[in-house]
Amino acid sequence: MKSPSYLVSLLTPLALVGLALRILLTPLYYTVEYHMPYFPADEYGFTREDRLKWAPYAVTYLVNSADISYLGDLQFEDGSPLYNERELKHMEDVKNVVKGSLNIWYVSVGLLAILAFLARRGSWLTDYLNGLRRGGWWMVGLALTLALIAGTGILLNPDIFWNFFVWFHTLFFEGDSWLFYYSDTLIRLFPIRFWQDAFLWAAVIALGGGLGLALGIKHR
Repeated sequence: MKSPSYLVSLLTPLALVGLALRILLTPLYYTVEYHMPYFPADEYGFTREDRLKWAPYAVTYLVNSADISYLGDLQFEDGSPLYNERELKHMEDVKNVVKGSLNIWYVSVGLLAILAFLARRGSWLTDYLNGLRRGGWWMVGLALTLALIAGTGILLNPDIFWNFFVWFHTLFFEGDSWLFYYSDTLIRLFPIRFWQDAFLWAAVIALGGGLGLALGIKHR
């Protein structure tokens, strides 16, 4: 039964990438990231404590059911808004992308579970396991590509990651709606190094899952 097997292979990277995304959307990632000794300081005055105070609102907004007023009502101590209108519009767009990505993850995991049940009940459990193994190898290839892009951008040439970052945003967002001033809150909380490391860690998490499936499941 080749069709179910290759469907399993296709769903596997989606499930692993979704898992990596969901892990990065927890307090664990930004807390560790802000404590890294190399993480850039904010030239406009945010301390680590300030970032740890404000970042949770942005991340929580992406995974909760609140509207944009959740962020729009936030204010600095002097009463000025934390985010400007351009930033708020972008965060709405980001939430839509994140919501769609997580829905794909839920569906992929659900389909893998259903296919596992059907495979166990039927006569194609071997095909299912081979599909997982093959999907693991596909994930290894994709994860290594992402890690190479992010790692090269960190260690050798920042332009490599920036070009990828631009391509990524033009794929999901319209025009230049995702570009901001360095003095804007979003950039001060989440500078480019934050995203370089996010892509790198997503690749590491997905790579670990892919290798676990590729090497842990014997060819049958």
